[in-house]
Amino acid sequence: MRKLHTLLLLCLGLILAACGQPEPIQAPPPPVVQIPQTAVGHYCGMYLFEHQGPKGQILLREREAPLWFTTIREVFAYTLLPEESKAIAATYVQDMAQRDQDGLFPEQAWIPAQEAWYLIYSRYTGGMGTIDALPFSQEQAAKDFQQQHGGQLVRFADMPENYIFGAVALP
Repeated sequence: MRKLHTLLLLCLGLILAACGQPEPIQAPPPPVVQIPQTAVGHYCGMYLFEHQGPKGQILLREREAPLWFTTIREVFAYTLLPEESKAIAATYVQDMAQRDQDGLFPEQAWIPAQEAWYLIYSRYTGGMGTIDALPFSQEQAAKDFQQQHGGQLVRFADMPENYIFGAVALP
């Protein structure tokens, strides 16, 4: 009986000790990196500045320099392909609502990719002159753009794989 009592007290002590443990603190994501003139697309190998449209960057825990992407569809492809590293520390895309009349993006246009609204299947051509997922930081800005260019709004987690990997033609 004494052993049972001791065992119960020990279990109760362990439970109470576990309850008081704080949750592990998650490090903040690394900050965005501004695109250098020498940045080339991870998949296409072309200079980013040679193409209009929003760009993407993925920062990996095991690598200092970001991976650059000429199109937003390539950003999604990287996150979905099983052979690519999953040690992703942060993913950023450029907010379409912040581009100027020449189609250029200011330095502060980077937003976390998981927080963006994406316009897909629109009539607007993105990077490399192809259709692309167009990121917006605000839902209303995405809806306004959708009114003008058509398409469908989705969130990061709801991006259809067939849109990323399939042949998508301009409407």
